[in-house]
Amino acid sequence: MISPDAARNVVGIIGNVISFGLFLSPVPTFWRICKAKDTEEFKADPYLATLLNCMLWVFYGLPIVHPNSILVVTINGIGLVIEAAYLTIFFLYSDNKKRMRAFLVLAVEIVFMVIVVLSVLLAAHTHEKRSMIVGILCVIFGSLMYASPLTIMGKVIKTKSVEYMPFFLSLVCFLNGLCWTAYALIRFDLYVTIPNALGTFFGLVQLILYLCYYKSTPKKEKNVELPTVASAGNVGGGGGGNVSVTVER
Repeated sequence: MISPDAARNVVGIIGNVISFGLFLSPVPTFWRICKAKDTEEFKADPYLATLLNCMLWVFYGLPIVHPNSILVVTINGIGLVIEAAYLTIFFLYSDNKKRMRAFLVLAVEIVFMVIVVLSVLLAAHTHEKRSMIVGILCVIFGSLMYASPLTIMGKVIKTKSVEYMPFFLSLVCFLNGLCWTAYALIRFDLYVTIPNALGTFFGLVQLILYLCYYKSTPKKEKNVELPTVASAGNVGGGGGGNVSVTVER
């Protein structure tokens, strides 16, 4: 019989693979930016938000805060590297106004993380207290990122069209939330459960909306910019970004 720890590790590894795919989903956007040598109308906000989310989850998963959460650290550590690469490209090809704004936000995020890390390590002396403080922050930011598709869902209902909500992306977001929720429930972790349960719910709603409005969607091909959740545990929680894809209905 498989032990709970072994089952949790298997589910966590699957979650890492799915989340890695979500982290890579904005690649078409940045390929387009590199080819054009211009960020066009794309914004750095989703990638800055995902970067902060990843930093919080990496800190949460460290043994000094929440032991036995190495799989949370690995995927969000990978996410940090990927988001840093996206932001580097954005800084290279954006105009001065966008670049300065993004740098300021990044600086604020770094200062915020330094304050969080020092406060937690110096003021909280048990794993329980440290997990609670960092976990609450992760829940807040993770829940906000998983709620980001609400705007797209509203647009689907208003237009009766799933043109801006591809099925595959909605399915992967649902599976990502489901996988990390299962991971958190095997050895109950409230702070991983809450944002990912929300992610699972929102992903399921997107799939239901897709089934409801697929037939009423105009059959055409259009290049659109799509918001995505790309952070694991969301842990992912993970995260958000914009993907420029060609959607054919």
